Amino acid sequence: QVQLVESGGGLVQAGGSLRLSCAASGMIFSINSMGWYRQAPGKQRELVATITSGGSTNYADSVKGRFTISRDNAKNTVYLQMSSLKPEDTAVYYCKISSYSLQYWGKGTLVTVSS
Repeated sequence: QVQLVESGGGLVQAGGSLRLSCAASGMIFSINSMGWYRQAPGKQRELVATITSGGSTNYADSVKGRFTISRDNAKNTVYLQMSSLKPEDTAVYYCKISSYSLQYWGKGTLVTVSS
């Protein structure tokens, strides 16, 4: 069974930084991309950032210049470095891995940014 284990969430003051990690394990034959999504209460889940196995990245406009996604292909791990955090960044952050047409999701980790 494929498992995604997220870590790094927590409480931080506005302007602070956090780094999220997501490590994948199990039978994954091919990873096409990894990414981070987030969902705030009463809001739709939205894309934050994605990265392909080849290193191509994509960011939501709201986080460009503040967040950086990276990965270690050998470890099947994806990271999200978050800086200059704002209260509106508060959400549950979910890790996702795409393999062929399949999508695997982590359980989510809560990031709370206080003012």
